[in-house]
Parts: sequence; C-alpha cells; structure tokens
Amino acid sequence: MAGETHDLVIIGGGPGGYAAALYGAAAGLDVAIIENRRMGGTCLNRGCIPAKELLQTAEVARTVRESDRFGINAGGDITLDFGTSTDRMWSVVDQLVKGLGSLLKSRKVTVFDGTGTLDADKTVTVTGGDGETTTIAADNVVLASGSVPRTIPGFDVSDRILTSDEVFQLEQLPERVIVVGGGAIGCEFASTFVDMGSEVTILEALPAILPGVDSDVVKLVHRALEKRGITIRTGVKVTGQEAIDDGGVKVQLEGGDAVEADTVVVSVGRKPLSGSLGLDGTGVEIDERGFVKVDEYCRTGVDGVFAVGDLIATPGLAHVAYAESILVIKQIMGEPCVPVDYGRVPWCVYCHPEVAFVGLTEEAAKAAGHEVVVSKHRWPGNGRAMILGETEGMVKVVAAKNDDGTGGQVLGVHMAGPWVTEQLGMGYLSVNWEATVDEIAQFIQPHPSLSENFGETVLSLTGRGLHG
Repeated sequence: MAGETHDLVIIGGGPGGYAAALYGAAAGLDVAIIENRRMGGTCLNRGCIPAKELLQTAEVARTVRESDRFGINAGGDITLDFGTSTDRMWSVVDQLVKGLGSLLKSRKVTVFDGTGTLDADKTVTVTGGDGETTTIAADNVVLASGSVPRTIPGFDVSDRILTSDEVFQLEQLPERVIVVGGGAIGCEFASTFVDMGSEVTILEALPAILPGVDSDVVKLVHRALEKRGITIRTGVKVTGQEAIDDGGVKVQLEGGDAVEADTVVVSVGRKPLSGSLGLDGTGVEIDERGFVKVDEYCRTGVDGVFAVGDLIATPGLAHVAYAESILVIKQIMGEPCVPVDYGRVPWCVYCHPEVAFVGLTEEAAKAAGHEVVVSKHRWPGNGRAMILGETEGMVKVVAAKNDDGTGGQVLGVHMAGPWVTEQLGMGYLSVNWEATVDEIAQFIQPHPSLSENFGETVLSLTGRGLHG
C-alpha cells in the first residue's frame, strides 16, 4: 500500500527512537515512528525500569530485615509476596508506557505498529502483524532498532535458563540463582535476588567483576557483595549446563567443576538488532559485530539516514541514546551541535552498594600520560550516611597533579555507596566543564548530606581538608 510522507521516520520505539520523535516533534518536524512491540523498547519494558523497580523491592526487604538496628521490631522473619512485587513492577511499566503514548500523541507523532525496513531509495516499509505493508517516504530516517541479549552456546532459553528478557517473567522467587556475567546488569540481578532471599552465585570469566570500573571501587563492591552472602567466582568459564533431578540446573565450568541452582540468568551483554532493518543494498554499512557504521555525528554512509542507541558501537545506555537523538535532530534542523563525548558520559550501576562514575579511572589517566593525584573519602566519616546506616563505599576523585602536589583539573569521579547514582551530577559537571579542584572547592555543600563527601574529597585535593 502507498503511504505518506514525513519529515522524519524513525524505526524503533526505544529510548533512542522515542527521544528522536519527541525532540523532533517539539522542533516542529512531522514525525512518524515504527515499533513492532511495546513503545519504550528494552529499557522501559525489559530492562532499566523493571530491573530498578525490583531493586527497590529488594531494598525495602533489606531495610525491613535490618530494621532492628533502629529499634524497630518487624515481627520476626519477613516474607516476600513475589507476585505482588511483580504486579507492582508491571504497573509501573504500564503507566510509563501509557504516558509515553500520550506524550507522542500530544505532539502529533504518527505511530505505526509493525516492523520497519529501510529501502534503497530512503523510503521505509512497515510490515504489520497481519502481513500488510505500508511504504512511507521520508526526508530523514533514524535507525533505532536497539539490541537483544547475547547468549552463550549451550545455554538456550528455557524455564531454567533466562536472559534479561525472560527474568521479569518469573512467577516465583528461585531459591538458588546463578548469574553468568559479573558486569553491571549481572551485579544488579545478583543484588536483587540476594536481598529478596535467594542464594546467589556470580560466575565471571574476567579476573574481576564490573569491567571498566575503577579498581578501588571494584574491590570495595566485591567485598560488599560477598559480605551480603553472594558467592563470586571470577576467572571462570562456563562450558555447559544440564537439568538435574530436583528440577534445577547444573552449570559446568572449565576444569571440571560445577555449580547447581534452580535458575540461571545469563547476563553477558547485548548485541545490536540490525538484521531486521533490511539494510542490504541501501548503502548503510554494518561492521563485523553487527553494529551500524556511523561517524561522530551518528550519520551513516547514506545522506539523511542516521543511527542511534544500541544499534551503534557507543555506550549502551539509555541516556546516551537520548543525547545521540538530540544530536541528530539538531542536524536535521540545521542547528549548531557538538558530538557526544563518549569518554565523559555518566555511568551508574544500581546494585547495593550503588556505583556511579564519570571520566577517567586512575589507571586510565596514568595510561593516557597524566600525572595524577587522588583523594578517597569513605562514608563512615559522613554524618548523613551514618544516620542512614549505609556506610559502605567511598568517593574517589582523580585529578591532574599541579607542580605543588595539589590537584588541578578533575579527570574522573568514582563513587560507591548510598544513592551515589543520584549524586553523580556534580562529578559529571566537574569533568565535562574541565573544572579544577580549586574552582569546585569554592562551592558549598549542604550539611548534613551525602553530597558533602564529594565536597570533602575535592577540598582535600587543595592541600587542606576539614574532616579527612
């Protein structure tokens, strides 16, 4: 069927896609967006939002379990109604999906339910669930089809083997959980399950969990997770799995060892979903890993065709996809724009203790040729953290070293501890504005607050500190 013409057609309704639609419509563009599942993509339906909602349930369970520290008797062993927890999770997701749909409608974005493919003449074909097709002409196209979980050979999805797509479909809490992969998502799942009452084991092939995170923070989080009862095995490779008589699963490790559990969560990263876009013959290129090739402005090799989000080889973060989409719309509008600085984007891990960081690690700064000075402040010296009863973790600031040994430009900020994902803003601005220690030290932190720890850490790099 012949369709219509739009200023912008977007394939994919995840963070990259819907951000481009909303921002483009706000700029006055006639926008159409195509999504073959639920609007919001992985982040809203099978990732960020449901994962963090369950983490909040886990935090409530942990808080109640430890409430006797505050003189509150919760009445013995707590019980978790897992069905109620997941019902609340889906209610949050449903509200956000509905709100997103309303927002798109209010901005007059045309929504197509189906799978979009790019044609050689920069038109887009939409194939609905009934097989009917519609062709849409567009002045500009944004490819934002997202990603899917990576899998491991021999670990096909079943009632016992899950990826992040299936874990939210669990109907009851497993007693024993193996998480294969100790990255950000794996640590979040492990933290969730252990606080809900499961016995948890993390299996990580690399020498340490949380690859890419500052080594001091990694060591601290590793100890904290083990202290909470999580078994962490690093430098181990899984080689296979088999069902066992009790309905569980045995995971074999290289060298002959094995670990048993009721459920295995495979969390070994994600891969781009580029195969469904029909890119052969369009001029849009894909690399050997399946990522769409783009330049620093998210432009493909075809004029007027862009790609954003998990589909390109940039940090797989929803907020990065937002930034890339804004960059694309500004180009379409002919407005001044600056490419995303991927070395200075904010990173957050929502395990317990939380992790947040931006900029260079101490190791990376030295490898880049910087002479650095480092300051670390732990939470036991912070009054607000003591009041909360959450004193595990630290704030670490990496700065260029001045001739007198004090800190100069802030190169990296690394945090672990209570609500650090909500505190990273100051560190993010410091690194991205290339602020110096002396400049930041002039600003006043409220007292008592968790944010004081960042202020104290920076202040100490001036050569004079207050509490440490």
